[in-house]
Amino acid sequence: MASKQPKTAVVAFKVEEKLAEFLNKLPNKSAFIREAIASKLGMACPLCNGSGVVSRGVHDHYAPLLQKFNSRNCEGCGHELPLPRDESMLSKEDQARLEQFFHGGPLFCDDCFEKAPACDDCGWHITPDKVDEHQRTVHRD
Repeated sequence: MASKQPKTAVVAFKVEEKLAEFLNKLPNKSAFIREAIASKLGMACPLCNGSGVVSRGVHDHYAPLLQKFNSRNCEGCGHELPLPRDESMLSKEDQARLEQFFHGGPLFCDDCFEKAPACDDCGWHITPDKVDEHQRTVHRD
């Protein structure tokens, strides 16, 4: 069995009187608070991958939807592409192609990304039929 880490820091916060009375009746108030915090933080938001937290009900509702809708069609050929949850999951080969999408640009498969010319201003790969729209929406003065 692993040894427990010693608790060396003290954290204090104010609560309503009724909550204080409840906490004071617990056999181990500190353990209860630690477990409550860990439980709440353990339910990471499926949308932000843990930079925020949501209630269990919200998490349980949205997590399957994110799995179900975890793809998008290539803007060049229309093939369905899986979407990684965040940029840290990208291989070096996919980095530029998918970072473009994560930062608001079009999503392409490998072949279409190579075929689409890069914008002279921002470097995003854009299909020729979308260049005017790209200039209007991304590079408006």
